[in-house]
Order: sequence, then structure tokens, then C-alpha cells
Amino acid sequence: MSDFLGGELSAEESDVLGRARRFARDVVAPTAARWERERRMPVEALRMAAAEGLLGLEVPKAQGGLGGRYLLKLAIAEAMSRADMAFTFSMINTHNVAAKLAQSDVATHREVHVPALMRGEIFGATALSEPGAGSDFAAIKTAARKVEGGWRLSGEKDWITNAPVADLFVTYAQTDANAGWRGIACFLVDARREGFRRADAYPLLGGHAIGAGGFALDDYFVPDEDMLAGPGTAFKLAMQSVNGARVYVAAMCAGLLASSLETALAYGAKRQAFGKALIEHQGLRWSLADVATDLEALRALTREAGRLIDRNEDAVMAAAHAKKFAGRVTLARIDDCIQAMGAKGLSEAFPLGRHMACAKIAAFTDGSTEMMQERIGAGLAATYGA
Repeated sequence: MSDFLGGELSAEESDVLGRARRFARDVVAPTAARWERERRMPVEALRMAAAEGLLGLEVPKAQGGLGGRYLLKLAIAEAMSRADMAFTFSMINTHNVAAKLAQSDVATHREVHVPALMRGEIFGATALSEPGAGSDFAAIKTAARKVEGGWRLSGEKDWITNAPVADLFVTYAQTDANAGWRGIACFLVDARREGFRRADAYPLLGGHAIGAGGFALDDYFVPDEDMLAGPGTAFKLAMQSVNGARVYVAAMCAGLLASSLETALAYGAKRQAFGKALIEHQGLRWSLADVATDLEALRALTREAGRLIDRNEDAVMAAAHAKKFAGRVTLARIDDCIQAMGAKGLSEAFPLGRHMACAKIAAFTDGSTEMMQERIGAGLAATYGA
């Protein structure tokens, strides 16, 4: 199988990627099916990932992290999602909180929370979605009321990755209902404090290692120092973070496709039908050729968006293209791989069923395919017009 980044990684980055691949091979792949049967988050595996340094990928080296580029994050997202996208998504979400707090001006964030997150002693999550606001992020209703020394937050969040186990939530709330997106601010919510009420994990079709769930805030107090971004600024920063998330979700989808194609090819080389290996039948070869083409197209879109993010350039359209294409092809092409294996493709002995469930999750998370259409449509004239 071709490499996601070819020869673009440095020796140090290649070493980190190698660690991630070995972890995926030795820890995630052998146990992912059991995690799904048990419908649980594998906290013990998250702590093992922390021991490999994978929860501090983008945290600066001066703070004990790996100081990795965004492209390295994409390569790791693809490599580990070949074993299990749900676990990979959970792992990256704790890492994201560590990377965000590493940039904070507050010493407690940098010197207490970041090391604890990187060690897997605590876990992190980002809370945007609500029961009535998902893709329409500006419509969130969780309210933040200014009080002496801080803010009081009340409201509900749902469809949050890591919700059953996270200790720290980067949480968005509305400070002024009449201000729309300009009133949204970002706060650090500690689940160990009074006023936080955690909901049960959601029972899903698959992907339980992602830890989807929600929580409620009942007059929850946030001190002023735990406001991470003020009104107006927070919304813009959230949109930048969402662009990055859309691209690493696309990379994860590439991992799902790469694994599915490898599995179907290996099975087709061994299984005999009508006197020859399945892979020697033209119909099968052609169906898997379509999978390979879409895989390489998805990788190309994802790499280009990743390069823009690493250069701090505008990646809105590139991220939307990558996420939209991932939503369009991943589920259908995994289905092609399952079809190429016949009924065996549905066996728990192979990862394709889990991959299919995760591909459907990916079509919604960090912006649905329909929202990508809207994003691309809004930028058509500026990007492609005369």
C-alpha cells in the first residue's frame, strides 16, 4: 500500500509515525472488535497511547510534547484509523485539548492540565453541539452569565466525543442571545466541579470507542481565568479548529479505505472461485480499481488541505472539498470491498463492518456532507469565478 505522505516526513517524524503504526498494529487492531462488542471506551488503551507520546503530538517540545506538524497528525490519523477510527478520533480529541491549552496564557492550563492530559491521567473533549444546534453552530443556546469573578453557565451539550470519560471540556456558550455568533465565548469546563452533570454514553450502530455522549451545566461557575476566548473571537477560532478537524476526519476516512482495500485484496488472492483466485476475475479487479482511485483522490485532497494548514493559509475550501469527498466515497467504497469478499466481508474476523459504521459517523462529524456543499457553494464565485 502506498504511503500517505510519500517522502515528505523528516526522520524524526517518520519515527513518531512508526510508533503510531506499531501501536495500531499491536494494541488497537487486535482488540478493537472486543471494544465494540463491549460497547465501551478503552481508557486503558488511551493511557497506553499517552505512554507513546501520542497525546502530545502538537504540543511544543518545550512543554514536553512532540512539536509535530499538522501533516504528521494527518499521517497518524490515517495510519491508526486503519485499525479503528473510533479509537483514533477519541485519542486525537484529548490531544486537541492539550494542544489548545498549551497556547494558553494561564499557568495552570499549561503547567498542570497539559502534562496531565499528555500522560493520560485525565482526558479532554470539545463541546460545540447541542440538542438543537449541530451544523448550525451559531444557534447554540448554552448560556453564559457574567458574575463576580467569572461566569455562570447553564445548558446542555450532546454528541460530544469522549463525553463519558473526559475531565476537561473546551466548551462554547452564548454570552448574549441577541448577538448571534458574535456573542459566543469559549470556556474550560472541569467535569469534577459542582454543576456538571454527565449523561450516559450513547448506544450507537457502531464506533463505541469514540465515546459519544453529552452533559448538562446547571449554574456552573467558570472563573475568569478559564475563559479561553471571548465573544466574537471564540467563534472565529472555533471555525478554524473545525477546518482542521474536517481534514483529519478525511485522513481517517482514507485510513478506513486503505484498510478495506488491503483486506479485500488479501482475501481475493486466497479465495478460489471457478478455478482461479477471485482477484483474477475482471469484475472484482475493476470494482477494487475504483476503490484505489478514490482512495488516492481522497489522499490528494487531504494532503493539499493539510499543507495549507501547516502554512497558516486559508484552508476553508480545501477542507470542505476533502471532507465532502470523504463523505461521498468512503461508505460506498467500503461497501464495494465487502461485496468483493461476499458474506465473509461481514464477519467480525475482518474490520470492514466496523469501518462501515465509522464511515457513517464521519459523514456527520465536524460538518455533514450537506454542510460541505453549502460551504463550497458559498465560496464558488470567489474561488472559481472570473
